[in-house]
Amino acid sequence: MGLIDRATVDRIYAAADIVEVIGDYVTLKRKGVNYQACCPFHNEKTPSFVVSPAKGVFKCFGCGKAGNAVTFVMEHEGVSYPEALRMVAKRYGIEVQERELTEEEIRRNDDRESMFALNGWVYDYFADYLRNSPEGQSVGMSYFRQKRGFTEATIRKFGLGYCSAKGDAMTGAALAAGYKEEFLLSTGLSIKSERDGHLFDRFRDRVMFPVHNISGRIVAFGGRILGTNKNVGKYLNSPESEIYSKKRELYGLYFAKKAIQQQDYAIMVEGYTDVISMHQAGVENVVSSSGTSLTTEQIRLLNRFTKNITVIYDGDAAGIHASIRGIDMILAEGMNVRIVLLPEPEDPDSFARAHSAAEVQEYIKANEVDFITFKAQLLMKEAQNDPIKRASLIGDMVQSITQIPDAIQRSVYVKECARLMDIDERVLVEEVARKRVVQTGGGREASDFIRRQQMRQRREEQVAAAPEPQVDFTKGVAAGSATQELEKELLKYLLKFGHRSFDFKEGREVIAMNVADVIFSNLDAQGLQFETETYRKMFDTYRERRTELGEGTEVPAHLFVNHPDPAVCNAAVDILTSDDNYLPSKLWEQKEIHVESDEEKLSAGVPKAVILYKSNAIKRLIEEQRKRLASGELSEDEELEAVNLIATLNQEMVSISHKVQRTIL
Repeated sequence: MGLIDRATVDRIYAAADIVEVIGDYVTLKRKGVNYQACCPFHNEKTPSFVVSPAKGVFKCFGCGKAGNAVTFVMEHEGVSYPEALRMVAKRYGIEVQERELTEEEIRRNDDRESMFALNGWVYDYFADYLRNSPEGQSVGMSYFRQKRGFTEATIRKFGLGYCSAKGDAMTGAALAAGYKEEFLLSTGLSIKSERDGHLFDRFRDRVMFPVHNISGRIVAFGGRILGTNKNVGKYLNSPESEIYSKKRELYGLYFAKKAIQQQDYAIMVEGYTDVISMHQAGVENVVSSSGTSLTTEQIRLLNRFTKNITVIYDGDAAGIHASIRGIDMILAEGMNVRIVLLPEPEDPDSFARAHSAAEVQEYIKANEVDFITFKAQLLMKEAQNDPIKRASLIGDMVQSITQIPDAIQRSVYVKECARLMDIDERVLVEEVARKRVVQTGGGREASDFIRRQQMRQRREEQVAAAPEPQVDFTKGVAAGSATQELEKELLKYLLKFGHRSFDFKEGREVIAMNVADVIFSNLDAQGLQFETETYRKMFDTYRERRTELGEGTEVPAHLFVNHPDPAVCNAAVDILTSDDNYLPSKLWEQKEIHVESDEEKLSAGVPKAVILYKSNAIKRLIEEQRKRLASGELSEDEELEAVNLIATLNQEMVSISHKVQRTIL
């Protein structure tokens, strides 16, 4: 690689159509003389990213990023300016004449480029080995041609290849071609033997599926073993690296994005061969999360091209249950999701091979159902006449509806769900409201993890009785409050106002939310229990008595003031005589908000206290994972797990902080 002369740079800029270049990465909609999209550099729901073809520039009025076609590629791909110029030049068939780089310039060329260059070379090597070696022909090609029915054109289009069973053939060839050991290891293409330091091929004896990123560069490989060795995973993928994060890539998106834009919907399938067979059958708007469970980043990547996703499942019930979580994540991003079940024993690969493009499209159109109908059909079979399973099913559907950001869409689905389940619509609206009143948007994954961790902690350690906190409640609760302070705040709402209700707007309906119900249902959903022993006793006592008396009946204060445990008596007196908590807090004063009624105070205060309590639990879990990482005692897999958990929990913290701001402001 060398330096590009000025004349070539000018030619690249003259040829580059900014709408075409940026249109490879996002769906641009014409708006007058300009084009608009949701910004690919930050997460937004309403488009503030504008492209001006007349000026040849883009600008995001949300995050402030701006530039031209080449700087867009540079920013999006994380590449150097010369590399971005080369990529745009290649798109327009412009030959780039370069002078040789000096040694110093070569040294400065960053690692990412070296990894991309190596992946590009290995891509060609595997494809060549498939075609031109006896082993590639007899093992690899016969699998692709006979077993999978792929044509020569399909094999070339997807760059399919083969890695020799010899053990180190690819590594030896790469080293001989001048590629460094450092990058063979960092891309994960080679593995170093701990015994003698010898390098060998990660993908030995596998047929190869290269993974392209959104702009067509090779970021990783997937390899499938053809033998029947039960001790080896059927598929093996490149490890995470500087250039590859599996949660940010969708297999096939590079080949599918144009068709997705044109047809305004994407088909989601499970594996590499499903994508390839569908393409070969002429259905090109197909992508796969390639063996990993669907991630928010992958959904947002698709969201740039369409708001509509159709998920295809084969008839295997276990697989469907495992994938249902992905549906809620798609809904949470404000997208529409429909589901198609293939007739057993078909999967997308076999179905596409047996049908024409028109037949596949026709089957999808005739059999796709919205997620509510799908869940109802799937789970009703299991629930049948069992009222407990039926209640659990309704809860499951409500969980999905709760994820949908748009109130009108939520109400449409509530109506549909009420009709399908033959249940009073009002009951469902109330259930959705109960979940949304303190919903933080972090999704079920974080909630499940918090619940599991809390249960594990309770099994492992008995929380020692903590000293009673001395807290001035006139301040209210602000983010960062200690666990005890938050527990005391929640108890105060229960003891003083647990029987009362406040209004919460769900769509066009106003739902009266019972204070105690909001607190109990949300803490239970996370598996959270009070840590301070005295407060936990009070919490449990309140719950038991309320169950006897029924919702909306005041639990008498003397139960706590005259409790047999003196610590409970003291805490109850402290809470019940604290300064009504309703002196306006500093937060209210700063915002010059005059709060009138208890009702208004409760509608802001109760959700806020619950959200902050959850936030506190997450902070402790993050801290615990950080300590595990710092201990230096974790295996590589455990380290990766801890890092992923911290990322998941941090995402939840961000959504909590947004929710707290909305609740306070």
